[in-house]
Amino acid sequence: MKGLVIYNQRVHPIICTRTVQKRVTQMSKEEVIIRIEEDQLDPNFLRSLLNIEGCGSVVSFVGLTRGDDNGIKVKRLEFDAWENKLNHILSDIAKTSIDKFSVKSVLVAHRIGIVEPSEPIVCIHVGSKHREAGFEACSWLINQLKLEAPLWKKEVRSDGEIWKQGLG
Repeated sequence: MKGLVIYNQRVHPIICTRTVQKRVTQMSKEEVIIRIEEDQLDPNFLRSLLNIEGCGSVVSFVGLTRGDDNGIKVKRLEFDAWENKLNHILSDIAKTSIDKFSVKSVLVAHRIGIVEPSEPIVCIHVGSKHREAGFEACSWLINQLKLEAPLWKKEVRSDGEIWKQGLG
């Protein structure tokens, strides 16, 4: 059986069907989408969930795990969160950014658990009428997330383990 072509890559038909069904069931016209994920983040898929009706720009930030911290090899990051509180806080931050910067929509997704080097930790997409407001909102969102989100990060490195506050 021939595979289906999506983004110039061959995909098994069953995988494609599951992916398409997942996208359809998760699409939303909401202004705010918050996702807490134990599995990998897919920034392009997450971007597709954003309500961009009437928007002139989408500004995105994707934070990645660095494989090196001041010359010391980082094997992985381990994120722990107060999950019940995290969703509420991220939602409040996102809603505040919509009012503060007059943007249309915001998606914030964050990983918990183990995140390997080069994998996305956090993904923020902002849909706005104008790019300036989108950039301001996106920058403000990551800064507020680092200040307010109940997240704890352990770096597992070649020289041991270190707990760090926030996204660092």
